[in-house]
Amino acid sequence: MGKKYPLEQLAFIKKKKLEEAERILREKKEKLAEEEEKLRKVEEARDKAKKHKIDKLEQLRGALDEGERTDKIEDMRIYLKLVNEKLKQHEKKVQDQQKQVEKAEEEVETARKQMLKRQRDVEKLKEHKKEWKHEMHREMEKEEAIEADEIGGARFIMEKRKKKRK
Repeated sequence: MGKKYPLEQLAFIKKKKLEEAERILREKKEKLAEEEEKLRKVEEARDKAKKHKIDKLEQLRGALDEGERTDKIEDMRIYLKLVNEKLKQHEKKVQDQQKQVEKAEEEVETARKQMLKRQRDVEKLKEHKKEWKHEMHREMEKEEAIEADEIGGARFIMEKRKKKRK
């Protein structure tokens, strides 16, 4: 089989594109993991702020039940408003980070689809190459059979001439 596969260069390019798509997918998955970790941390901070708010509410209720001084209760209410604002900020951070996680998930999905497409392209070319080799093998066998017939025919003619000379 002296012939070289005519689409060898294309197969090489497709394989490189597949490797690139796999690399991009790995990077997107790593980015997603980072974004999920950031989300976990901001959720943790939010939960801590929530617990702090609950603790301060209980403290305020306790102070009200005990008949604490009005100015101290007012200070506690003002502080509770600050805690509420802080909690809203944490909730906003969680929502923003959740959007980043969703965006990263979409990028992973897009990269995965691209990688699968590249994989199919490579598989199609492998199948084509296999069929091409099979076809080349059949052609070579056909050519060898024709040569053998020609050689056999030439021998027959030579032997026939030898017999005529005798």
